[in-house]
Amino acid sequence: MVQLTLDLVAKSVAHKNRNEGDSGQHLRKITHLNLADKNIDAIGDFSLCKNLRVLYLYDNQISQIQNLDFASNITHLYFQNNCISCIENLSSLKNLEKLYLGGNYITVVEGLDKIEKLRELHLESQNLPPGEKLLFDPRTLSSLAKSLSVLNISNNNIDELEELAVLENLSYLTAVDNKLQHMKDLEVALTKWTKLRRMDLTGNPICHKPKYRDRIVVQSQTLESLDGKEIKEMERQFLVNWKASKAARKKNKERMTNDHAVYLHFSDLETPYSIPPFHCSHSVKEEPEPLVLSEMHKIIRKPLPRILEKKISQMKTGV
Repeated sequence: MVQLTLDLVAKSVAHKNRNEGDSGQHLRKITHLNLADKNIDAIGDFSLCKNLRVLYLYDNQISQIQNLDFASNITHLYFQNNCISCIENLSSLKNLEKLYLGGNYITVVEGLDKIEKLRELHLESQNLPPGEKLLFDPRTLSSLAKSLSVLNISNNNIDELEELAVLENLSYLTAVDNKLQHMKDLEVALTKWTKLRRMDLTGNPICHKPKYRDRIVVQSQTLESLDGKEIKEMERQFLVNWKASKAARKKNKERMTNDHAVYLHFSDLETPYSIPPFHCSHSVKEEPEPLVLSEMHKIIRKPLPRILEKKISQMKTGV
């Protein structure tokens, strides 16, 4: 196997600088270093490269992040497809903006609580133990809350996103092929992601929930693309209006139900006994007997209307 040292760096850039007299001086000027797919299994001392900005170390056999304390100017670090199991020794990289760690053996996202300028974090497809999911250290999430705008956590057995809601500046989330299935959990996160522009959840069980796309489009007013499909403003406005109309109909129905319940309540208070039915013959018109009206008055147990009292009086006197 191969160790990353100054000799390896010098050999990798020698063909580009055949006329360079002072190799040490040249190494100090290097800003971009590509050592991808070189069978590197360990990072040694190459601290002479103090002006390094971008370091490509993907597709190697590196098992530990180390010896980067000198590289305070690095902004982009590519560690995909290695054997890294722990995010560590990065606290000196104060200017780090993009970190690529996909295809490693990381089980907990940690060790980034000192990196205040990190804008992109790529953690897709970790080689996790059977039945386990990628976890997040709350301290790291809290530290990244203000800076992180791009997060890739695809294919990591993740089943919830609520804990990521603290990432208030998130604009692009890729969480393809996970185990997300609860709309309520997602909607809670969306209320906090007020700058989210693109989100891809393809391959999650949640995608098969009724009204999945509609609910997300209504919940997030800033989202421009969902699962690779553009969200047009006309679509969002239609869904927002439809939701408002549905809510209004529901509220009106509840109000009518409440009014009816109140009516029944007071009706029960006023007529504690059932009123005997009146039988009317269509062939012969008959005046109701005074006794019947008097009995009805007793049953209802409340003052009769004046016109009804007058009618009873007239029938009694034969007028």
